[in-house]
Amino acid sequence: MRFWDSSALIPLLIHQPASKQTDAWLAGDGQLAIWTLSEVEITSALWRLVREGRLDESAAREAEARGVQLVAASYTVVDVAAVKTLAQRVLRTHPLRAADALQLAAALVWAGGQPHLRMLHTLDERLPAARGSRFRRSNRLVKGAIVRTVDSFYTVNASSAPAIA
Repeated sequence: MRFWDSSALIPLLIHQPASKQTDAWLAGDGQLAIWTLSEVEITSALWRLVREGRLDESAAREAEARGVQLVAASYTVVDVAAVKTLAQRVLRTHPLRAADALQLAAALVWAGGQPHLRMLHTLDERLPAARGSRFRRSNRLVKGAIVRTVDSFYTVNASSAPAIA
């Protein structure tokens, strides 16, 4: 099981330049751990793309529905109090936005004090600097990876999902 920042979830739901990378990560381990507010971040990202004219509304609705299935099939960190406390500590030492600090704190809670044994998938350039070398790296692309479904959370892999402009 690996922790997925919401930035790494979006390319699973719509075709983006990083979709091959995230598909490979998913193929490497189809068990996802996520933060309880990841679904809100997915909605935000998809509809921001709609407002920017880079994704049409029907594609956003379809991707959002796949996101709901993905969330339902994932292990979700729901301990808001613990995550909030850790996020506040992270923000005192790292230049992150609140949502990013919450994602990182949720990953740390999930790691149970042993992040060096766990993997965090993120496409957000701010998180690796803040996480340092605590989590195992996940930036290696697996050549020729085939996307598996996670409890059939989505039946369309990112390469055939709606593309963004």
